[in-house]
Amino acid sequence: MMGARMKAFGIVDSVPTDREDCFFLFDCATPTILPTDVLVKIHAVAVNPVDTKVRRMQNSRLDTPRILGWDASGEIVAMGSEVSGFRVGDAVYYAGDITRPGCNAAYQSVDARLIAHKPQRLSFEEAAAMPLTTLTAWEGFERMNLREGKSLLILGAAGGVGSIAIQLAKQSGCHVIATASRPETRQWCLGLGSDAVIDHRGDIIAQCRDLGFSQVDAIANFVDTDGYWDTMVELIAPFGELFLIVEPKVALRIGDPLKAKCVSIIWEFMFARAKFQTPDRARQGEILKQASEWFDAGILRHTMTTHLGDMSEQTLREAHACLESGRCMGKIVLSVNHEV
Repeated sequence: MMGARMKAFGIVDSVPTDREDCFFLFDCATPTILPTDVLVKIHAVAVNPVDTKVRRMQNSRLDTPRILGWDASGEIVAMGSEVSGFRVGDAVYYAGDITRPGCNAAYQSVDARLIAHKPQRLSFEEAAAMPLTTLTAWEGFERMNLREGKSLLILGAAGGVGSIAIQLAKQSGCHVIATASRPETRQWCLGLGSDAVIDHRGDIIAQCRDLGFSQVDAIANFVDTDGYWDTMVELIAPFGELFLIVEPKVALRIGDPLKAKCVSIIWEFMFARAKFQTPDRARQGEILKQASEWFDAGILRHTMTTHLGDMSEQTLREAHACLESGRCMGKIVLSVNHEV
């Protein structure tokens, strides 16, 4: 496909979603591939909070549009000389590398060590919903001491990461307490396997005590590190673990009582392996391969809740606006129309 052109959607500045120039369609060269890359013809993408953060952080106008998007499924159309385990024509899914152009395009080059074969029982759209959030929850849980009978509180349980984290935690045998505030999100969390659901707008500590938990063994906070810090500090048990993904806005006290309790603080950034080119970056492909087998076996279920149709300037704006509202449940997915 050398010299070929493709369509992509990009940003050149930080523009709010109520403006029509938030995203625009443009023509560019089809990506070249490195020896360890595959070139994927993209069939579906999902939109994540990281997309909105990158868009809002663009504080100066770009000369060359930036392509966002880090959740995709599609078909391999070309492979680098060092790639093994895949063939042209294979259906794959992946989150990719935030330091490279994203998946809001017709084609994308991605390191083959970061991808896996798409679950056969999932559509391209359903599969596209899963890589980033699955990797985030799985990587964090791998570094924790989750096991049968431990209690885990999940803050922001109805969102993308929370929705798969509930399922993975139950596979570890944990007693899962999820937080959600609306009837539909409460039911969603229970349907995914939560043992109990409490209201994050109320007194979380009192609600946990009402359930018989004066302390919990682990807390996964997928929504607001600052806002729930004092609650987590009080509620976490000695030798407990805090699993965090949201950058705090202010300096937080990490000494006593957390020090006295010997609490572990576990940060997770799904793109760390690719960004820092760690020797174990193939672990992401291994995780997605295992997850694919679990989806096909019915152990895990996909978390796509909203399909906005084909990717366009309008549907990308709608997806970003929904995520920025803080009221999204599960994952938002867009199809890629190669006929446009």
